[in-house]
Parts: sequence; structure tokens; C-alpha cells
Amino acid sequence: MLIDLHTHSTASDGTDSPEDLVRAAEAAGLDVMALTDHDTTAGWSEAVAALPTGLTLVRGMEMSCEGRGEDGRPVAVHLLAYLFDPAHAAFARERERLRNERIVRIRAMAERMMKDGLPIDADEVLAEAGPAVGRPHLAMALMRAGVVSSVGEAFVDLLAPGGRYFVEKSDTPLDEAVQLVAGAGGVSVLAHGRARMRGRLVSLEHIRDLAGAGLHGLEVHHPDHSESDMRLLQELAGELGLVVTGSSDYHGANKGARLGEFSTSAEEFDKLVSKASGVQVISA
Repeated sequence: MLIDLHTHSTASDGTDSPEDLVRAAEAAGLDVMALTDHDTTAGWSEAVAALPTGLTLVRGMEMSCEGRGEDGRPVAVHLLAYLFDPAHAAFARERERLRNERIVRIRAMAERMMKDGLPIDADEVLAEAGPAVGRPHLAMALMRAGVVSSVGEAFVDLLAPGGRYFVEKSDTPLDEAVQLVAGAGGVSVLAHGRARMRGRLVSLEHIRDLAGAGLHGLEVHHPDHSESDMRLLQELAGELGLVVTGSSDYHGANKGARLGEFSTSAEEFDKLVSKASGVQVISA
């Protein structure tokens, strides 16, 4: 079985609509895919309606969190949440807060660019984005305006932490996020925990603490992980009794990863699903 548990659609910062994404998953030969847009479940219904025969859909989300970095300072971390009840009140409120944080942040960044004379319109960026606007939407606007030649170039300086137009946002404390997912009947997996190219890393000790607080798994096999870091995470998951997942983190044209480039074994997938009680996986 080919199982990819981390993909994005136009509901956040992917370039494929949820319908196009499930069609692309079918064409790529996937048996199981998870839709994990940033801080939103807005793409779920469209993906379910378009689900082709033979493809199983795991409804999920990638949550913006704040963890404890290797240097002891706060660090941005992502948490994959799967099969949770979207109507769970506390979790729904937190997702809405995160999406509002995104809007405030992107407006502030765009307005800084406008003040410096860059051809960016904050209202247009927000209007063109999906329910979960993010820095990639600004990057695409900068590329269309000819300010940068690629999305990646925009993240080298202009949009990167410490860059000229970077603005912080208030993310969910990682321990609280794990508890919220569990409270909504879902299962949580720490996303790309050793993606060094993205900057500072969450500490391994914080991951150990999370394992005792309800974290279910580690995303081990990921395009942004080196072979040595994948081995480290594999060993850590074994030490802590956590599920091991692999995923492409597919974003369509925004990133180079292919659907199914990294995958999760059927055995590990079954372990993860068995721990969830929020919503069911769906097969057409």
C-alpha cells in the first residue's frame, strides 16, 4: 500500500484544489492520503465529494504550534492532527484563533511591503488566499509582481524569520495542541521535527515530554529530513513507543515534493487509526 499522510490544497497554501488533489493522488497510485491543510478543515467536504474509487481519505490538519527549541527558546513547530471531531468546541475555537492570527500577520507584512513601495496589495492577497492565508500567498504575489523569481527566493530574505518583512504570530503551545487533538478524539503526529533547512529545531527533550502527554507519532520520513536525522527520529520513536509516519508534504506547484515520495507503512497506519475516535477514514 502507498500511504501519504501529509498534503496541502488551496484551502491553505497548496496549488491544487481539494478535488484536484484527490484526483492527483489517484493518478500517483496512492491507496491512502491525508488532507492536512494549515489550521483549517475547509477542504474536507470537497475532497470527500470528489474521492475516487479505491482511494482512502484521512481527514486531518497541520496545526501551527510553538515548542521548546534546542536552545531553550520558543520555536515554531507544526503538529499533524488526524481524524478529530471538527465540531469539538475548544478545538474549533483554537483553529479559528489561529486563522485570525494568520490574517493579522499577513496584512501587517503586506502593509510593510506597500509602505516600502513594493507592488503588493494586502486586500488582494487576502482575497485570493484560501481560508488559511500564509506567507506562501505573499510569496506568490511577490513572484507575480516580479519582485522575486520564485516562491523559494521570497523566503530567503523578505519572508524569512528575521527578514525585512517578517512578523511573528501567536501559535498554540505544543503541549496544549496535543491535548486539544486528543480531546477531540484525534491523533497527533509531530511534523518534520528535524527539518534543519527551515531554521531552529524543537528539542528532543520536548518530544520526549510530549510522548508522555499524549503525542501519538513522529513524521520520520520527509523530504526535508537528512538520512541521519531520519535514523535519529526512527530510533526516538522506537524508544518512546510512537508511530512512525512518512509523507511527501505535497503542496502542488509551490514545492518540488511528489505525492507518495515518502510514505507510511500499512502497519504503522493501522496503529495510528486505531487510536482515533473523532471521525472515520473514508473510502469511496
